[in-house]
Amino acid sequence: MHDFIMALLGGAMIGLAAVLLMATNGSILGISGIASRLMPPLSTDWQWRLAFITGIFAAPPLFSLVMDSKPTIEITSNTSLLVIGGFLVGLGTVIGNGCTSGHGVCGLSRLSIRSLIATGVFMLFAFATVFITRHMLGA
Repeated sequence: MHDFIMALLGGAMIGLAAVLLMATNGSILGISGIASRLMPPLSTDWQWRLAFITGIFAAPPLFSLVMDSKPTIEITSNTSLLVIGGFLVGLGTVIGNGCTSGHGVCGLSRLSIRSLIATGVFMLFAFATVFITRHMLGA
């Protein structure tokens, strides 16, 4: 039940952040777009983008301090899989013109057909990846 409550609170906070960013800046909360505009040439509104990304990295240690426990994160130690996965995610965000947060949270809430298709593709590949890694590769 604790995990359910934490997931519910996390989802509500992401939704609130998306609404506040759209209301105050007119910007879509998409991590790939926010981060990519921190690369040269810098966007003119780089300050809030840097603050946002800094908050993403600061959240786990702050969570640990407040909750007196560390968030559980499972990730492979296989460097090759991490590099290939990172490359494919980056390629997918470029091809899809956005990421899961931009399309899945903001795009779907705006009833964007493009985001509906993109999110469907993300989910299809996520299901296939889990199936392949767990049932065919024995990971």
